Amino acid sequence: MNWLDEVKWDANGLVPAIAQEVGSNDVLMFAFMNREALAKTAELGEAVYFSRSRRRLWHKGEESGHIQKVHELRLDCDNDVVLLKVEQLGHAAGEPGIACHTGRHSCFFQRYEDGAWKTVDPVLKDPERIYK
Repeated sequence: MNWLDEVKWDANGLVPAIAQEVGSNDVLMFAFMNREALAKTAELGEAVYFSRSRRRLWHKGEESGHIQKVHELRLDCDNDVVLLKVEQLGHAAGEPGIACHTGRHSCFFQRYEDGAWKTVDPVLKDPERIYK
């Protein structure tokens, strides 16, 4: 059996994918992968997702340079969620990498506090300077 056949793809041929930073274990982002994206990720050793809005493969960092080098691919116990253990590249050495299109380290920068969502992580680089 092909390893890709073991993944439980949804009705649209997609599987949720979580990118987690190696070392810090920060959850950087959530996206989807189709069969081709997961195969390409394994082949390249860099994260490739399926963009539902663009309806095409999206090599993370193709525009921003913020590539995710994949150290491990894991599948959850139900075979329906992929976890990528990644090194977030493309930012100054010694500083946290930028995974979010908002210029932040992680897409999960809002925390629920006292009945509202509060932004708790800083913008590391203005998105206007990332996407030209």
